[in-house]
Amino acid sequence: MLYPLIRQFFFAQDAERAHGIGLCGMSFMKSAGLLGVLAKPAPACPVEVMGIQFPNPVGLAAGLDKNGEHIDALAGLGFGFLEIGTVTPRPQAGNPKPRLFRIPEAQAIINRMGFNNAGVDALIANVRAAKFPKEGGILGINIGKNATTPMEHATEDYLICLEKVYPHASYVAVNISSPNTKNLRELQKDEALDELLSRLKAQQITLADRHGKYVPLALKIAPDLDDLQIKAIADALRRHRFDGVIATNTTLARDGVEHLPNGQETGGLSGAPVFAKSTAVLGKLAHALAGEIPIIGVGGILKGADAAAKIEAGASLVQVYSGFIYRGPELIGEMGTAAAAALRARASR
Repeated sequence: MLYPLIRQFFFAQDAERAHGIGLCGMSFMKSAGLLGVLAKPAPACPVEVMGIQFPNPVGLAAGLDKNGEHIDALAGLGFGFLEIGTVTPRPQAGNPKPRLFRIPEAQAIINRMGFNNAGVDALIANVRAAKFPKEGGILGINIGKNATTPMEHATEDYLICLEKVYPHASYVAVNISSPNTKNLRELQKDEALDELLSRLKAQQITLADRHGKYVPLALKIAPDLDDLQIKAIADALRRHRFDGVIATNTTLARDGVEHLPNGQETGGLSGAPVFAKSTAVLGKLAHALAGEIPIIGVGGILKGADAAAKIEAGASLVQVYSGFIYRGPELIGEMGTAAAAALRARASR
């Protein structure tokens, strides 16, 4: 009951400013021991995915805490895992403001942030300072390329980030699907994808030997893919023995928001309008992978039934971002209960 009142305050502010205030507010509440007023954690439901034992299947998607500055506060809300980033080798300001837009009538968000972040070294410093990873919390780190890096050198950016974050991550997510870095989605195409996955896998093997631990790699894909592209990506993931796939990022489509205020802003659309498209891609991907590689389902989850639908479509874990903005911490427990029931039902079949 408390969050709707809080949301009224935040939705009266500029979206990006409200985002920063909200994260700082959660960190303050965590330090003051007040976070429990908001938190309704997901119930315990251990699930093993990518060789990792997750305490529950509900995670926070990348993008909310790009620099890992609020890890302990977010962990205190009861997520089974957190994913921070997207981080790039060098700091970058991202796209010009304004670049974050709410569409409350559709429970949607459009962003064209452009991988704004303080750089990989700053993120690592924040991870080192956080208690959550030291206490066994599962922390994914999402990596990308700098906007000024030419596409022919994009792989080098991913390799730099992978080498630096590897010792600090439970898993590493490779983001080639943001629509807000020019030509980034070209990396989803056959030859470019093969080269990227091949070199990342080779680096992973080298780093596993160097650090004495194996950190899984997951690829994050777009929802704007046709059936042939989905099959090609599934084949590439198998061929290069990737550990997981995250389906999906934001969409360039505007179905459901075309005539609403902010609906024609450029950028990636998230929230309720992306649910059907994202879940359809997830289902087709699950069919193509035939259980060989686990899927993390994300995109448009606004209620527990949405999380269950992702599991039923083939996901093993779920993540939330825009739904968390609209529904607040109560959604975490609701998602956890529904996802756990769907996982149990699948296991009993």
